[in-house]
Parts: sequence; structure tokens; C-alpha cells
Amino acid sequence: MKIVIAPDSFKESLTAHEVAEYIKEGFQEIYPDADYHLLPVGDGGEGTLEVLSKALDAKTTQTTVSGPFGDPVLAKVAFTEGNETALIEMAEVCGLHLVPGSERNPLQVSTKGVGELILHAMKKGVTEIIVGIGGSASNDGGIGMASALGYEFLDAENNIINPIGANLE
Repeated sequence: MKIVIAPDSFKESLTAHEVAEYIKEGFQEIYPDADYHLLPVGDGGEGTLEVLSKALDAKTTQTTVSGPFGDPVLAKVAFTEGNETALIEMAEVCGLHLVPGSERNPLQVSTKGVGELILHAMKKGVTEIIVGIGGSASNDGGIGMASALGYEFLDAENNIINPIGANLE
């Protein structure tokens, strides 16, 4: 018997790979002789970078970028052979796991660090960038990311605004 196990992560508790292993362990108690194939998946949020990196044999590195509230965070980014493709996960920069429950207000969190990761990848000469956009604690409509890429957003009096969702009025 062939059994395919293809789970996503369990938000803020287990990676997709860990979930797959635990499911396999449970099934092995009932079907010890089965042929198991573990195919962890990602929905764009937490764990997507890990899944895609393994699937594309990409090498993961870390760089410091702006976190959810502008403070520096160490974020992972992966590159395929020859730096052709960069893999970026928004949750690495402004994910729910980076924002304490008492401070979770998606209108106050910025995606600026995502733009900084994109710039980092562009400086490496990539020709393709894949961004997983799930698991984010932000609702800024991408203005944080765009501001890191050089765009400016203005209010009614032509003043540059802080690129967070609360300022999208």
C-alpha cells in the first residue's frame, strides 16, 4: 500500500515537515509495511520557504531587515543554484509569530521588510522572485513593501505618510 502525506504547517506550533512525520508515525502503527511518501506543502505563510527550498534545492541565507514595527529582524531568504530565483516568505518579516498577541493590530504592522528582502535578492542578480504572502500580521496593502522599493505615499497635503495600513484613509 502506498500512502501520500501532504500536510501544511500547524500555525505557530509545527512545521509542515513535522506534521508529516507525526502523521506517518501514527499511520505506521496501523500500516507498518506501507510505502510512505511525505510531501509537505505550504499555503504561502509560515513554512512555505522551507517547503519550497527543499523542493527547488535552494540554499537558505539570512539577512537583517525591518520587522513588523520597524525594529531589525533576522529573516531567511533562499536562492536557487546560480541565484536565478529568490524565495521570500512574508511571514519571516511580519508574520504573526513575530507580533505578541497583545500587540496584534494589522493596521500598525508594516511589510517594509518584504521590500527590503526583494532589494536584497535583486542585488544578487536574481531573474525571478517568488514571494509567499500568507501568515502576515499586516494589512498595509503592500505600501510598506513598495516604500522599501522606492515608492512614496502621500496624504491629502502631499506629506509622506508612514507606510502602514492605518494611514490608508
